[in-house]
Amino acid sequence: MKTFYHSTRSADEAVTSKQAILTGIAPDGGLYVSDQLGQEKLALSDVVTSGYHAIARNVLSVLLSDYTADEISSCVAGAYAENFDTPLVTPLSPVGSDWLLELWHGPTCAFKDVALQMLPRLMSTARTGTASQGGVMIVTATSGDTGKAALDGFADVAGTGVTVFYPAGKVSDIQRLQMVTQRGGNVAVAGIRGTFDDAQTQVKRIFADRALAERLAQEGVVLSSANSINVGRLVPQVTYYFDAYAQLVQAGTIACGDAVDFCVPTGNFGDVLAGYFAKQLGLPVGQLIVASNTNKVLTDFIQTGTYDRRREFVKTISPSMDILVSSNLERLLYYLSDGDCERVASWMASLSSEGIYTLPAEMMDRMRETFSCGFATDEETRATIRSTWDEQGVLIDPHTAVGKCVLDRMAFEGRQRVCLSTANPYKFSADVLAALGHDVSGLDGFACMDKLEQVTGVVAPTQLSALRSAAVLHDTVCDQAEMSGFVEDACARVFA
Repeated sequence: MKTFYHSTRSADEAVTSKQAILTGIAPDGGLYVSDQLGQEKLALSDVVTSGYHAIARNVLSVLLSDYTADEISSCVAGAYAENFDTPLVTPLSPVGSDWLLELWHGPTCAFKDVALQMLPRLMSTARTGTASQGGVMIVTATSGDTGKAALDGFADVAGTGVTVFYPAGKVSDIQRLQMVTQRGGNVAVAGIRGTFDDAQTQVKRIFADRALAERLAQEGVVLSSANSINVGRLVPQVTYYFDAYAQLVQAGTIACGDAVDFCVPTGNFGDVLAGYFAKQLGLPVGQLIVASNTNKVLTDFIQTGTYDRRREFVKTISPSMDILVSSNLERLLYYLSDGDCERVASWMASLSSEGIYTLPAEMMDRMRETFSCGFATDEETRATIRSTWDEQGVLIDPHTAVGKCVLDRMAFEGRQRVCLSTANPYKFSADVLAALGHDVSGLDGFACMDKLEQVTGVVAPTQLSALRSAAVLHDTVCDQAEMSGFVEDACARVFA
């Protein structure tokens, strides 16, 4: 069955998955969705006897059906090879009576690697044989982890460039260094004065800038995205839900067909939406638990039915979740409204102009059949980091701790529970070390890294510890109004 995509805001123009991936975001500002989602299921009996590569091939073949079997096999083999430090790619590990799904074994030590080692390969494959062989500039905003994963995935990929914007002063020292030390002749990085939401809003405006698009087209350049607004970023994340389930069955922890709950620390709603996609493809999901930090716009939305971004932005120790506009929620609204593009467009227009919208009660009832929620303060997050280490001997980062804190408060429903562990704790050495009760005043990120190793005996990943000797190559910090010009200058340099 061929799968086609169209905007969440209009069904007038259908495109293939290759076209959707190359474009990134729909011309009207909506996100690409497929009305075929759920019509074809994965055979669970096959999934539970498979390894990661086979599951990935099956997931991609259903959701990206215009890629050939050979193209998908090549992309999977390239994405999940020696660049991950375990052949399991995303292994499960026990934590008390629950499980952690370790998504940080890739080259940048964050869950974004699972998708962003795949996306460049999907894009390169999609461009092969197309009429236009011009350049593609990836433009993305990051709250901390997407930026480095995109830079690493796209660095020196022929025919592409990658431009990353991050909120200056609102990511960890290690996250910043990962980005500003990135090598590659086709990369550009800038901090912006503002929040991640500011950066993301401006990036969307850049994509909607027709005059800019026309100028770039004259130079043979088009823009695309590496954020989870790109369906090519979202689809690979579906794989690890199925793989986690397969690991539980293979370990004898559950029987094939048993339901499993997943707790997902999330800000932009992409990671948990991948779990919803997995459920539509036949995975026995009990509940998807949306875990937020103090910027709890998603918690409030799921509890009340009103999405309200008109609130104070709080800088937390889980910066990748410091988000007030959860872009991927738009895709779920489309499915909950039975594909009513007009209503989705109206809600998004209201969010843009007034900062708020409210869903009807029947839609929220449907949402709560699958989604539950909770949030954790920084104090609770620190306490969870410390108790998980003291009681379990497991070191977790602040984002994972948000998820575990929320999960620990949930009533046990008799199902196995998996908490998605989204980053290596050494990406946030200072905050983890402080949570364990140590004074970090006057210590830089690497001194904290060294002390955390001494205290716990857990070795920091080489790709993070090696940053201390890496040269800073990107020191630009700009105003939001300067972002469009920065992208255009980067295009001129990369595709000269």
